[in-house]
Amino acid sequence: MGYVEDIRALVGHRPLILVGAVVIAVDCDGRLLLQQRKHPYGSWGIPGGLMELGESVEDTARRELLEETNLKAGELKLINVYSGQGQFIRAANGDEFYAVTTAFYTKEITGELVVDKSEALDFVYYKPDELPQQIVKSHKKIIDEFMSRHYRNL
Repeated sequence: MGYVEDIRALVGHRPLILVGAVVIAVDCDGRLLLQQRKHPYGSWGIPGGLMELGESVEDTARRELLEETNLKAGELKLINVYSGQGQFIRAANGDEFYAVTTAFYTKEITGELVVDKSEALDFVYYKPDELPQQIVKSHKKIIDEFMSRHYRNL
């Protein structure tokens, strides 16, 4: 079992604070890589996941991108850290948590995109003006901030 599963075995569904990281990967054409998710099914989001013991948030972002897409991230640049009441989540199984999410972006991507079907339905690069409608609300906030504060400086 992983860290979160071990903690859940001890505390049940009670609220936890979970730390994670996401990374917006931007290709040479300025398109953003989005993940079509299994949960909620068919929605779109940013590649990322939860921190493991001993990891930095940068390590988490790099590991999750690699695990989910087979892509390696070069330099990561900070978008923001998201926390607080608006980051409360109640999972379908009843688990409750407050997410502390560090969001990064990078234009330095190497490797060949391979979709890990255990993690996602698909990965697609989208032009900023052609993003899908069904984006996870918390990820939409991150994308919006990235577009307004960082995209034009790429």
